[in-house]
Amino acid sequence: MAGAPWWMGKRGEWWVVAQFALFALVGFGPRSWPGWPLIPGGWIARAAGIALLAAGFAMMLAGIVKVGSKITPLPRPAEGAVLVETGPYRIVRHPMYAGAILMALGWALLARGLLTLGWAVILFAFFDLKTRREERWLGERFPAYAAYRRCVRKLIPFIY
Repeated sequence: MAGAPWWMGKRGEWWVVAQFALFALVGFGPRSWPGWPLIPGGWIARAAGIALLAAGFAMMLAGIVKVGSKITPLPRPAEGAVLVETGPYRIVRHPMYAGAILMALGWALLARGLLTLGWAVILFAFFDLKTRREERWLGERFPAYAAYRRCVRKLIPFIY
């Protein structure tokens, strides 16, 4: 892609730009629309939000630690990367994305904003699309990825 801007590069740079824009929207974007109700639940919603934030952070951190120095925000695997199938990768193929989704849902519950919940759902849909591209590259790089993919769910442990 000679002459293409950096964010349209062959390693999937635009996915990272869009990802961070969505993170900003979840964290700092409008929480609700004027006249919309808050997410119900009071202290229950807050407790669930804290639990989801903690679980998401733990899952994300475990994924980062397991990948180690070969971690990259780009969807194309880094040079010298190895296929990781242990630790959090035994229960979900993309624990860092799954953790980010859990954290976004937890934040939506803490903020009690329906619009924030909508941003979290959009983040889930975005990661679903990003993983489709990433998994094509993983399949090209690692012949064993097809078997791993059949055994482990993508973003929601044991479900999806």
